[in-house]
Amino acid sequence: MTWLNWKGPRADRHAAQGLLAIGLVATAVSILLPRLDFGAEALKLCLQISVAITAATLFLSALFIHRIVDDRRQIAESEQRFRRAMEDSAIGVAIVGLDGRIQQANPAFAAMLGYSRAEIEALTFPQITHPDDLQIGRETMQNVKEGRISSYHFEKRYLRKDGSPVWAQLAGSVIRDEETGKPLYLVSQIEDIDARKQAEARIAEAETRWNFALTSAGQGVWSLDMRKGGTTYSETWVKMLGYADGELNGSPDRWLTMIHPDDQGRVAEADRAHLAGETPFFEAEFRMRHKDGHWVWILDRGKAIERDAQGRLIRAIGSLTDITERKQAEARLMVSAAMLADEKERLRVTLQSIGDAVICTDAANRVTFMNPVAEKLTGVEVGEAMGKMLGHVYWAVDEESGQRIGLTRPPASERPHCDRNTRAVLVRRDDTRCSIRQVVSPIMNDRDEFCGLVIVFQDFTDARALQRQLAYAAAHDALTGLANRSSFIRTMEDLVDQCRLNGGEHQFMFVDLDHFKAVNDTGGHAAGDALLKRVADALRNVLGPEDIVARLGGDEFAVILKSGAERGPIAARSIIDAIRNLNFSWDGRPHSIGASIGLAPIRAGRGEVDEIIARADAACYAAKAAGRGCVSAAPDEDLGDYTTALAAAS
Repeated sequence: MTWLNWKGPRADRHAAQGLLAIGLVATAVSILLPRLDFGAEALKLCLQISVAITAATLFLSALFIHRIVDDRRQIAESEQRFRRAMEDSAIGVAIVGLDGRIQQANPAFAAMLGYSRAEIEALTFPQITHPDDLQIGRETMQNVKEGRISSYHFEKRYLRKDGSPVWAQLAGSVIRDEETGKPLYLVSQIEDIDARKQAEARIAEAETRWNFALTSAGQGVWSLDMRKGGTTYSETWVKMLGYADGELNGSPDRWLTMIHPDDQGRVAEADRAHLAGETPFFEAEFRMRHKDGHWVWILDRGKAIERDAQGRLIRAIGSLTDITERKQAEARLMVSAAMLADEKERLRVTLQSIGDAVICTDAANRVTFMNPVAEKLTGVEVGEAMGKMLGHVYWAVDEESGQRIGLTRPPASERPHCDRNTRAVLVRRDDTRCSIRQVVSPIMNDRDEFCGLVIVFQDFTDARALQRQLAYAAAHDALTGLANRSSFIRTMEDLVDQCRLNGGEHQFMFVDLDHFKAVNDTGGHAAGDALLKRVADALRNVLGPEDIVARLGGDEFAVILKSGAERGPIAARSIIDAIRNLNFSWDGRPHSIGASIGLAPIRAGRGEVDEIIARADAACYAAKAAGRGCVSAAPDEDLGDYTTALAAAS
């Protein structure tokens, strides 16, 4: 082998030089000593010395020859061991010159790239390297030549004989001249890591889909592992707080320092209770400081998944959701429901208990993920749902039409988009239903290919009921339950428009109570409120179900008779009689009140709503001037001026 053979000549050269020196010494002594003028004894001594030196020379020569033979044997054995290790290695091995040429390659390396040994040893490393990775080899060779490195380790792609790429991991050493330190060649070990790289790519794609689902749901993930030194947070979550990926990883207690001071005690107690095993899971809503200083509302759910023998926490995992918008919505709804004091607390508890439910599917519409809130809302456990078609788990219909809301992949000709439906109803397997708000988002990979769906939905049943209550409150008087002024005006406007378009006539009554102020002055506002409720009941009892009754404010009421004008005086008198006969008492003291009524027709050509009300108000004033407890009709220009006063029954 080239890397071993260069040592043999060097050993022979040193041995020859040593023998030559000894031989020269022995020769010089044997030549010079006889020429010296010594006596017989001296000459004898010199001859003995010469013989001894010659014998020593022969002995040393034998030793050097033995050493040379032994060195060559060891070199041959080392070469044989290296050759066998190289030939039998399952990992590719190559000896590479400083010019990049492959001087020798083992069968594993040749087979890895689909070449024969002869073919690959005729190539250079740049010829079999992927074009995008050529710079790695150039930098390594330059560092070798300049003496900056003695070994190297990196990953790069090679090209097989058929042109396909293959990932490999290289580890190698630089062989140098022992005396000069000059690099001679490189010995590289090449391991095929293509399968590992492909697995990493698949994992990365799965993680991308998972992160996309979490992003659509506004959720992040945290993981605590005491063995690895702390907590890590998903990219989705750190972005919620304005940080870079990995910037918050580390200390398991850092998140507590970022919580709003007003929330720290409550959150710390919930964390302590779960770590102590007092609660099955951790759940808390709190504010965390964004990197720019503002506060973000967070819903944090987590669970310990591993403890040591002493019960101390080892690993935990959980999710974080930005609920800032939900909190802002809660505040707005609570303000809107200020008049519904008994509903306010129930609304707050309901909103605090609501979380986002999430279901994910693959491209074939099979369920791949469900969170606990989705399990609760659908009534299907995640173990049963996984791998099933979406229709077996989640069935949503339109609230108005009852038609199923299809959740499938978008057509190829249609650009993928989020589908929002705020009027949906979830139908469970037991045929129970709940109103929901859902957002359906398609998952597209980096090649713009459809990969599945993310369905985010919330239980909206209580909120829908509250909307109906608020709509009722906006149209009715809070004290009497009658239509309020604004809704009554809208109704009159519709009737005026109908009369203008289709003809017909209705009668408007302006009803003002007589002597009501005396009740307020003597009995207080509580007495007045109770009396107004009695008046409202009396009006409803006297009039028909198709007639419209409203409280305009204070002790003023309004009535629209949907039938013809001839009913006006009769209905008005019935109202006056009913109010006069209320027999109202407060704190044992009886009170007697009456009513004065002004009439005005609602028909085409009689003006707009404010004009009709003004005429009826003027007629009511005339009735009061006529002695109260009577009815006065507004002048009708078509019939001439007239005033009809009906005396109240005694």
